[in-house]
Amino acid sequence: MKKTFLSAVAIAAALAMPGSPATAQTNEITIGISVTTTGPGAPLGIPERNALDFVAKEIAGVPLKVIVLDDGGDPTNATTNARRFVTESKADIIMGSSTTPSSIAVSNVANEAGIPHIGLSPFPITPERAKWSVTMPQPVSIMGKVLYEHMKAHNIKTVGYIGYSDSYGDLWFNDFKFQAVPMGMTVADEERFARPDTSVAGQVLKLVAANPDAILVGASGTAAALPQIELRERGYQGLIYQTHGAASMDFIRIAGKAAEGVIMASGPVMDPEDQPDEAQTKKPGLAIDTAYEAKYGPNSRSQFAGHSYDAFLVLERIVPVALKTAKPGTGEFREAIRQALLSEREIAASQGVYNFTEKDRYGLDDRSRIILTVKDGKYMLVK
Repeated sequence: MKKTFLSAVAIAAALAMPGSPATAQTNEITIGISVTTTGPGAPLGIPERNALDFVAKEIAGVPLKVIVLDDGGDPTNATTNARRFVTESKADIIMGSSTTPSSIAVSNVANEAGIPHIGLSPFPITPERAKWSVTMPQPVSIMGKVLYEHMKAHNIKTVGYIGYSDSYGDLWFNDFKFQAVPMGMTVADEERFARPDTSVAGQVLKLVAANPDAILVGASGTAAALPQIELRERGYQGLIYQTHGAASMDFIRIAGKAAEGVIMASGPVMDPEDQPDEAQTKKPGLAIDTAYEAKYGPNSRSQFAGHSYDAFLVLERIVPVALKTAKPGTGEFREAIRQALLSEREIAASQGVYNFTEKDRYGLDDRSRIILTVKDGKYMLVK
């Protein structure tokens, strides 16, 4: 990968300056990707980076120049990476990041600079971030609904909540209050923990003491296994619900026997084999899972790998449309990409079928979720 070297003063000045990058028509499409491959968020970012082995290297005959930087899950680093993509790389498209706080940071830079941004984690797309950002993961509202419906069907009345003490944890807790409370459920107790924490004993003791009918865990990656293990070790016998952020084989590996019986929202990429043949998510799901497990080992599939893989499936649909009106490296091309994101319909991918609109920056519907449980150390569909 080629690197651009600037003086320390020039780099500092460039990173400090907001606004659109200078335009210069090129013969390749530059994509800057900030992911989390170190730190607590690495179990999310590493599969996202690994999946890039299996994506297109050119689209419509135009080479893709992909630049990948690690942000360590730190929003400050993610901001710096995004600014480098703007000022040094003159990126046509920016992707990332792997965690919600860092995705917000990347989105802020992309919208400030006027560059299409494809998020790889769920994050709140507020009006100031709406023009240039879309995101690949399923919205919490869709994934939450299937969990709350399961709770209601099992006569769950009181729910304890334990989630990250950041914007991801907020997304899930707020969604529970918005969707589940009107369905007749109440919050028995709310507890939070930080992503790097190695113990949640205190929080779990409070949850167990509250004795809710079920517990919802608003966490992601292998850290989601931490409260799962602690709750079972403390003797909690009720249903434990996990969000789609936990949907990976690593969750079972870390949680072990404590994973048995979990109820987990997931994207369809975790089980394309059991999808009907007419499902539009089946073929791309089988493609990424087969390729990923061939290289990284049996049972290594990951929902997070699906996010970055799907981002390039989206690009395969929209880039040819944008190329009809503009050339890479120009502001006109970035605008054409933005417009194509909103005009193309039924973009089939491993995690759902995308239909982005001005008001819906997730672009997904119920085809983007399944519900899983763990039995005898394996994921199974909840039917």
